[in-house]
Amino acid sequence: MADSISSFWGPVTSSHEWCEKNYIYSSYVAEFYNTISNVPSILLALIGLFSSLLQRFEKRFSVLHLSNMALALGSVMYHATLQHVQQQSDETPMVWEMLLYIYILYSPDWHYRSTMPTFLFLYGISFAVLHSIIRFDMGFKLHYIMLCLLCIPRMYKYYIHTQDIAAKRLAKFYFATLLIGGVCWLGDRFWCGRISRWPVNPQGHALWHVFMGFNSYFANTFLMFCRAQQREWNPKVVRFLGVLPYVKIDKQKRE
Repeated sequence: MADSISSFWGPVTSSHEWCEKNYIYSSYVAEFYNTISNVPSILLALIGLFSSLLQRFEKRFSVLHLSNMALALGSVMYHATLQHVQQQSDETPMVWEMLLYIYILYSPDWHYRSTMPTFLFLYGISFAVLHSIIRFDMGFKLHYIMLCLLCIPRMYKYYIHTQDIAAKRLAKFYFATLLIGGVCWLGDRFWCGRISRWPVNPQGHALWHVFMGFNSYFANTFLMFCRAQQREWNPKVVRFLGVLPYVKIDKQKRE
């Protein structure tokens, strides 16, 4: 949302702005709340990364957590500057992340082990090059929704074949955070005029970032559990400090 305060980054060049006044707290940060709300995503991705590395999960999960972190950092740069170049650093990792989810979800049933990752890698590179040349707006949204829809059938299959109650709860948390976060995103995007007249702006897009940080963490943890079951690593869902769930495995019991 435009404001008269001077900016370090110059005029806004991104495709659109969000329902937050620009440069309220600093001339270096365009949308303050939309910027700092990515911190939970980074911290949760770090926790997931440490869990994956310490327990020697497959490298795909370490890359997935790093992808979540890269996406959050790209979002920080985008909302701090509202520049078109930085918008690409937010949107391109979103597509790469979904391609990685598609690989993790479908790879157990893929008969040609090198074909799928090669295709997804080339697809991701092609999109990044094209996105740097052409300004997508609605096209990007439709493309991203299509990638998300490709993941839903396999996620549902994993859910109905999972008997562990704690693991199924992770999937439910994943759906709930996605639903609530989506409502926050829609409200901020389409009802900004009305929200701007409220005494307090609820910062719907910032809430979207927070909920999606937890959404990604729950999705990753659920997929780690399912993959550990496939590898017969005796997974179970435990809670760090009695609060944050993560997957604990015991590879020795397979032997």
